[in-house]
Amino acid sequence: MSRLAVVAVGGNSLIVDKHRQTIPDQFKAAATTMHYVADMIATGWNVVITHGNGPQIGYILRRSEIASTELHPVPMDYAGADTQGAIGYMFQKALRNEFRQRSLDNDVATIVTQVLVNHDDPAFTHPTKPIGPFMVRDIAQTRAKKLGWT
Repeated sequence: MSRLAVVAVGGNSLIVDKHRQTIPDQFKAAATTMHYVADMIATGWNVVITHGNGPQIGYILRRSEIASTELHPVPMDYAGADTQGAIGYMFQKALRNEFRQRSLDNDVATIVTQVLVNHDDPAFTHPTKPIGPFMVRDIAQTRAKKLGWT
């Protein structure tokens, strides 16, 4: 009988520290985690991996903001799909590398999902989970005022 595990990886866990935030840095962090996931799979577990993406969505939105004088903005749902695909790709690539090193013949698939969010959800007026990088108070307050952030 096969066993199933759901592994949740936080988006912040891919950001080791403020000096290691690049995509190659995030891939290294993902590869470390996938090494342990591959250990589980090698012992017979079926694994579904889910992940957070707060910092990564923030990076996409910041790039969009910086490029706004020349390019169209990126809507939040597109940023979410972008991070699902990108982080899924990182995990998939790292797992395939692990499988190859271990001579395991396993498949890996990344799935981009959608959810229906209630327009009246109180989280829209009282958010509890930040996205993007942490900022010093002055910058955060200035940008919140300018951009209408809560």
